[in-house]
Amino acid sequence: QVQLVESGGGSVQAGGSLKLSCAASGYTFSSCRMGWYRQALGKERELVSTISTSGTFTTYTDSARGRFTISRDNTKNTLYLQMNSLKTEDTAIYYCTACQKSPYVYTYWGQGTQVSVFS
Repeated sequence: QVQLVESGGGSVQAGGSLKLSCAASGYTFSSCRMGWYRQALGKERELVSTISTSGTFTTYTDSARGRFTISRDNTKNTLYLQMNSLKTEDTAIYYCTACQKSPYVYTYWGQGTQVSVFS
């Protein structure tokens, strides 16, 4: 059974940092491209960042580029998202996703972790 379990969310003041983690199990972690989505209240889900199987290639949405860093540790079956210089507009539920089937379609999803940024 595939499981993706996010952690590291919370409340932080604007300008602060958070690091999200996603512990994966039930599939071959290193064989799947992974990503982070987010969904703010009343808004559509947004693909924030993706990472290749080896971690060599990454992508970011414009709003995240330069502030967020995606990484993975294939020895620990864990995906990360380091978020710096957080803004109030980063407030959302963040979802870990695994095994990309097409640019915006992933097979597996975590339950999400709340990130709240206050001014």
